[in-house]
Amino acid sequence: MNNRLRQMRAARRWSQADLADRLQVSRQTVNAIETGRHDPSLPLAFKIAEVFETKIEDLFIP
Repeated sequence: MNNRLRQMRAARRWSQADLADRLQVSRQTVNAIETGRHDPSLPLAFKIAEVFETKIEDLFIP
């Protein structure tokens, strides 16, 4: 699954560690999601959308 996580994070000038802290996950998890090596669980996807104040559909592209 493709995603816009890196672009949205960069637009806010957050590091992967900054986003990881907001999501309460590791920086490695954020990196794996951004690079497409890991698809987030549904609860984590909702949390990501909440942090970016957007809909899941705006972040993740099937």
